[in-house]
Amino acid sequence: MSSPETNDLAAVVKALRSHDRFVVTTHENPDGDALGSLLAAKLGLEQLGKDVVMTLHGDAPLPGEYAFMALEGLRRDWPEDAESRVLLAVDCANETRIADPSILERVLLVVDVDHHHDNTRFGGVNLIHPGASSTGEVLRDVFRELGVQLTPEIAEALYIALVTDTGRFQYTNTTPKALRLAAELVEAGADVHRIFQGVYESVQFAKLKLLARALDRAQVFEGGAIVVSYLLRTDFTEVGAAEPYSEGIIDYLRAVEGAEMAVLIREPPRRDGEGPTRRVSLRSSVDELDVSAIARRSGGGGHRQAAGFSSDASVEEITDFVRREFAATGRSAA
Repeated sequence: MSSPETNDLAAVVKALRSHDRFVVTTHENPDGDALGSLLAAKLGLEQLGKDVVMTLHGDAPLPGEYAFMALEGLRRDWPEDAESRVLLAVDCANETRIADPSILERVLLVVDVDHHHDNTRFGGVNLIHPGASSTGEVLRDVFRELGVQLTPEIAEALYIALVTDTGRFQYTNTTPKALRLAAELVEAGADVHRIFQGVYESVQFAKLKLLARALDRAQVFEGGAIVVSYLLRTDFTEVGAAEPYSEGIIDYLRAVEGAEMAVLIREPPRRDGEGPTRRVSLRSSVDELDVSAIARRSGGGGHRQAAGFSSDASVEEITDFVRREFAATGRSAA
């Protein structure tokens, strides 16, 4: 793998234009930005005549709300000829978010396109725009330079990335550029109503049961500034839910009046005893609170207002940790 270059749109465009064979991937437990960017990258490169394999390594199920997306060609293992391909990683803050980071040493080159401000720049070529609303927005800039035309299929994939990472255009990352991009994508053929129905109005009943358990266990700390809840491994088993079903539950906790930070601790179903004991999601409701800094102190990362980490500590120990870290910011409402 070549040495990292500077954060350069031109360098990424050159790398994508000068190579012909790619494997495109994103982070494990993908969200809408990850899957939308993944699909858009595949379609965009194919439009340029490239040979593209779309891979999400591992066998964890995808979130059900994205079942309507055209992901039929998605592989769950690396192609046998990975050594002859360039890896394009989208929406991955660091190499550990790729389910099997050993792939980085096997490919010809790693191109890292992302918008997480704490991205480790693990690629040979890196394009990281922390001010972008989504990785989908960054890809649109790349496509413009490459001469990729916005087909309805590409526009829809980018719109999914954009609308989900901005929280339906409600989060603070909803910039004028993001809104202009949304209009451009709708003009190019993105079906807003179809996307809304697919992502937000196709909730599995088991997900509602998980939500009920999380809400029932929710507790407030620091005078209501922190809301914490948790889901046990048995919860997933008893309601018949996979881990992706917990996606979005934390937003209900963040919506509590007076809450500045929401925390959801979950025990993901495990196969053969592998994987972390617990995953922790953090959300901030105020600009001044950077939850990615808290996540990094436990080996994780993410955005200022949306981050996470994995831990083998107990629910009680994790709760104590986030309370201490919150208090250390000086925002404690004792």
